[in-house]
Amino acid sequence: MKKPLFIFLSLFLSINAYSQEKKLSDGPFNQLIIRGAILVNGNGSPPLGPVDIVIEQNIIKSIKTVGYPGVEIVESRRPKLKKNGREINANGMYVLPGFIDMHGHIGGRAQGAEPDYVFKLWLAHGVTTVREPGGRGLDFSLNLKNKSLKNEIIAPRLSIYTGFGSGFQEEISTEEQAREWVRYNAKKGADGIKFFGAKPDIMIAALDENNSLGLGSAMHHAQLSVAKWNVLNSARAGLTSMEHWYGLPEALFNDKIVQNFPYDFNYSNEQHRFEEAGKLWEQAAEPNSEHWNNVMNELISLDFTLDPTFNIYEASRDLQRARRAEWHEEYTLPSLWEFYQPSRISHGSYWHFWGTEQEVAWKRNFNLWMKFVNEYKNRGGRVTVGSDSGFIFQLYGFAYIRELELLREAGFHPIEVIMSATLNGAEALGMDNEIGSIEIGKKADLIIIEENPLENFKVLYGTGAIKLNDKNEVKRVGGVKYTIKDGIVYDSKLLLEDVKKMVRKSKDELDYEIYQPGQEKDWMRKNKKKID
Repeated sequence: MKKPLFIFLSLFLSINAYSQEKKLSDGPFNQLIIRGAILVNGNGSPPLGPVDIVIEQNIIKSIKTVGYPGVEIVESRRPKLKKNGREINANGMYVLPGFIDMHGHIGGRAQGAEPDYVFKLWLAHGVTTVREPGGRGLDFSLNLKNKSLKNEIIAPRLSIYTGFGSGFQEEISTEEQAREWVRYNAKKGADGIKFFGAKPDIMIAALDENNSLGLGSAMHHAQLSVAKWNVLNSARAGLTSMEHWYGLPEALFNDKIVQNFPYDFNYSNEQHRFEEAGKLWEQAAEPNSEHWNNVMNELISLDFTLDPTFNIYEASRDLQRARRAEWHEEYTLPSLWEFYQPSRISHGSYWHFWGTEQEVAWKRNFNLWMKFVNEYKNRGGRVTVGSDSGFIFQLYGFAYIRELELLREAGFHPIEVIMSATLNGAEALGMDNEIGSIEIGKKADLIIIEENPLENFKVLYGTGAIKLNDKNEVKRVGGVKYTIKDGIVYDSKLLLEDVKKMVRKSKDELDYEIYQPGQEKDWMRKNKKKID
């Protein structure tokens, strides 16, 4: 039997590339064979195995069924290993396409989260492609995208969407200015546009110009503009995808065009904003009513993509659960933890006085929202997976896996969840001929894990899942074993160890430990200035 790949990690690496990361990654190889895995593809097909997958450099060259479950594999039927070829013994393991995060911010200044930290958390959880819907500026993000394409850094593949109007010398107030900015954005090298809202004539002009140039588009329908421009307006004008859910209940209103804002509502008050948002779906048309069906069917006919990002709102329905997630202790940076705390300034830190009434409303909100998204999928609509990590106690990588669990809660079969996380995302990005499923000729973006994720998505968390063995011993199982992006093999466990070191270093420098709101220790108070 050939030695497993981990023995070869840190060997045969380019001297220039990965000089700092020899233990974390290896490849690409002239030939790499993944042996004996069970294939869970992104195209909706059921698991199949054992299979041998042959990769040359960054391209999948062969996928061969080599036997039957419980039967010894006949070696003569297997692809031959070439001289200097490598192989991974994946007998009994599961292989999936690399995950696609359709809403991933590359850290943030306010959060103190730098790209290296964020990228390693994503890759450690099998995320090989990320659509960034606006960040620290187009030049900053494009620089990282190009380095990732050249495999000069450890990072997922990046698709960069720019916030509408960003980097322009003047505020956009005319249709021609909108078209000029779109051309400017395309010339700079962006992959698409992230909209929040604008006057209808400007939105129509910008989307028309954007589509003529073949760029993608996404939108967070901010409440400041949604009264005149909801999701249905966007889709009719050519928007290709929406994020979150704002603008969708408004398209489903029967007897109003704005939500039932209290008279003392102030949008700049984060608790007002999120508390009232949790009441929106109950103001919309009832499930399966004529209006509900008409809106859904029209969106599907327009090939419109929903990227719900359920996880980023989960703290709204169960703050304690999100705040006490076990990975915060070892993987959340002090600066990020501080950003999450109750605040009148930090976006998404709306815990001014969050309690039972707010959480109950949000639970009802989730129930209706999930019904729409699941039915959208059932009728043929495209649903993708996005995390929007870095806000509201949601951590990069970990939040992505939580989003898979929430799609399952919404009613998706586990295979449908994987399809949303892989091929659907690739289609929405216009990259389904390159990534999104494990097929001959596509790029070698794959995940290898020892446990069956269809049985329990929790095995995909970096912290693994708890399992009691036959000896009555509690064990941690799972966590992605290897993430392969562009034919490069990343040891996911070592990536997580590196992140833990970053977090521990930051804590040691600040004399800091995770605390809960209102429970700061004396040493926390003394060192507050260091953190600020």
